[in-house]
Amino acid sequence: MIQILRSVCLVVIIFWTLGAHAQNRPMDPQWPVKPMKMLLGYPPGGGSDIVARLIARGLTDRLGQNVLVENHPGAGGIIATDMAAKASPDGYTLFFVPSGHASIAALRKKGLTFDPVNDFTWISTVTTYPLALTVAPDSKFKNLEEFIQSAKKEPGKYSYSSVGVGTALHTLGEWIFSEAKVDVLHVPFKGGTQPFQELIAGRVDVMIDTMTLTATLLKDKRVRALAVTSPKGASPVAGVQTVADLLPNVSFESWLGVAAPANIHPELLERLNREINLVVNQPDVKQRLIDFGGKPQGSSPNEFKSRVVKDISSLSMVVDSRRITLD
Repeated sequence: MIQILRSVCLVVIIFWTLGAHAQNRPMDPQWPVKPMKMLLGYPPGGGSDIVARLIARGLTDRLGQNVLVENHPGAGGIIATDMAAKASPDGYTLFFVPSGHASIAALRKKGLTFDPVNDFTWISTVTTYPLALTVAPDSKFKNLEEFIQSAKKEPGKYSYSSVGVGTALHTLGEWIFSEAKVDVLHVPFKGGTQPFQELIAGRVDVMIDTMTLTATLLKDKRVRALAVTSPKGASPVAGVQTVADLLPNVSFESWLGVAAPANIHPELLERLNREINLVVNQPDVKQRLIDFGGKPQGSSPNEFKSRVVKDISSLSMVVDSRRITLD
């Protein structure tokens, strides 16, 4: 037993020493001297991918080296997340991370091969955007309050869709209807256009999705918004209430940001944070992010990390109280 304890202590000391050494070694003044990769846990063509490539192009122009987006979809983004956590902290591997990271961490408290907070360096957010609760154009519901009142009168009759069990959309739906004390059926899909098609066909009553995907549908009047999950009084959609206007405890903004493996050099972190914030504030990039239904928003590393920790905590309470599982 004593020998085992000595071995464990030795391993801990070695890893601590390596981490400290990584922090203390001089930064290469020529960085970057080769192409960089930006890992993403979702397939090409989606909202996260489009924004990741927008930021990667901006970094390529500023750094003078190609920043290549590598898509590694699967397991709700966990495959790419695990790769990022285990990558070298040399500044050549970045991780484009969506707020779904927090819902995965909340849902899978055990069994992850990485620490969802401490195995990463949180560089900067890129954009924030609310979720939207929408209905078909001919729906009888004009706002969220009307929907909730009907759901109270007829428990279990109405439904809402998300892009999968355990996603941020699912968790937020459960949070909203738990606070409202109503029984609304969750109907999960695998993404794509199916939630919209089922909404229009009348087979689900409410669709919950991100503004990055909903903005165009609203603009084209193919859906109507009941509410958005922005902070109280801060709806980005004219004439549409926030969920917090009705349920003050419910406020959530999704985000996209850039992280890296833990223990990158402090000077490298400072440089990456500065460059990403400069890219986000370029007029053309800023306008593209607004067009996607988001709010361009860089941050400091500490602000980004605090947001991640807060969201994991909030969503964990919903997962526990509503007994959400992947089964």
